[in-house]
Amino acid sequence: MAGLTRDTPTPTALTVHQQSRVLEIAFSDGAQFRLPFELLRVYSPSAEVQGHGPGQDVLQTGKRNVDIVELEPVGNYAVQPTFSDGHNSGLFAWDYLYHLGSRQAQLWQAYEARLAAAGVDRDAPMIEAGGSACGHHH
Repeated sequence: MAGLTRDTPTPTALTVHQQSRVLEIAFSDGAQFRLPFELLRVYSPSAEVQGHGPGQDVLQTGKRNVDIVELEPVGNYAVQPTFSDGHNSGLFAWDYLYHLGSRQAQLWQAYEARLAAAGVDRDAPMIEAGGSACGHHH
């Protein structure tokens, strides 16, 4: 069952490093992760990135130098970053941040494989889908 369970580690420290573009997060179970802003942006849990169903996710490119300009707490379960490219609709729950940290190597590999399969460079600017972009106000 998705969501926060009693066993889900909670953050004990959260630091935004603007210079190195990394979100450093320590969890109650002792795990510590350094999550690049680019990884957070590429794997944003928002509908704008993930789509509204399986296979509808939108491949994100040109996010290597994205910054987090604001990080808002959402209750006691998540944070909502505002990225320098204007994206701000992703809610990053603690369990999702833990997932990103613990699977970072596999997620990077999957991202690079998707870029290669699409024949797109990681630093290519995003191409706006003509008319099929989600309005993301539901």
